[in-house]
Amino acid sequence: MKQVIVYTQPGCGACQAEKAWLQDKGVAFEERNIRSNAAWLQELVELGSRGTPTTVIGGEGQENQVLIGFDSQKLSRNLNI
Repeated sequence: MKQVIVYTQPGCGACQAEKAWLQDKGVAFEERNIRSNAAWLQELVELGSRGTPTTVIGGEGQENQVLIGFDSQKLSRNLNI
């Protein structure tokens, strides 16, 4: 099972679209609002991103995939759906 973390912030239309897309596909994910937690903002920067949504997809024994921005095709490919 892949672990999905989505870094978001209030007022981000693409974040809302991605969360709705993931929910529609039945994908469980953890949302990390970078405006409510400074540590999550730091994680986002350490991933090499400056924008939201930034999505980290990982699994046991697999290298994490980092997707910046909402791209349903890349999400589908990385989640095998």
